Amino acid sequence: MAYQRLPYEEYFINTSEDYTHTGRATYPVAYVAVKYNTTKFFKWFGLSHEVNYEIHYEPDRDVIQLHFQRTLGAIDWIANIFEFASRYYTAIEFEGEKLQLRVHHGWGNMYLAVKHEVRDRWQELHEAHPSAATEILGWSLGSGIACLCCQDLHYNFGVKPYLYTFGSVRPFKCTPLNKKRMHAYLATLYTDCLNFANVNDLITYMPPFRGFTMIRRVDVGTERKRTFFRMLHPLRYHVRYDDADLYGKVSEHAPDEPANDTALV
Repeated sequence: MAYQRLPYEEYFINTSEDYTHTGRATYPVAYVAVKYNTTKFFKWFGLSHEVNYEIHYEPDRDVIQLHFQRTLGAIDWIANIFEFASRYYTAIEFEGEKLQLRVHHGWGNMYLAVKHEVRDRWQELHEAHPSAATEILGWSLGSGIACLCCQDLHYNFGVKPYLYTFGSVRPFKCTPLNKKRMHAYLATLYTDCLNFANVNDLITYMPPFRGFTMIRRVDVGTERKRTFFRMLHPLRYHVRYDDADLYGKVSEHAPDEPANDTALV
């Protein structure tokens, strides 16, 4: 069966659990919660981080679809805000040389906590439906986890997913020395990838430090000009990816375009 993509706004409505109450959700997403600890401090006080994912098979489109949930609660904000330091994730062979991947510490820990479970569930569904395409979706915090999942499934199984994220953060970290090779590597991970970012959505510039990047940023927004005052309204620009008009100019895109590594300056 030829791959059938849904309208981009529908992916957002589903993966955001119809956050803006459009009433157009295709199905309710029932997330699985996986708890984990990163420090003794959290363990002593009985606190833990949590990462939430959902995976299912859609027979009408022959697609395995993965969702990663957005920020929920104070502990997720600790992962977002207070864990900016990047750390080594894994070393891979690329173009005949080792390439050391570095990622945002908080989101990296989140995916590390759930990666074996996600791999096992994906492999079960893939063995049952070997012709199925794989879609990976995420909004906000979930976009960072989705990008890491895309890299992981490609690295371990050779699959090239369709990756669609919204209000996308920048989970990968490159250096001036490996920036070109890093972007070249990230461009090999997917069949198609659109990390949608409204130009006035403040979250899409996080972390706000040079060197952080997403796999492939695609700017959207009816107001194409980025302004300081618009970026002070994240509740307006970070949650309205359910608007079909945002994607009118994206229908004919080039999947091999390089990532936009714009920093918030």
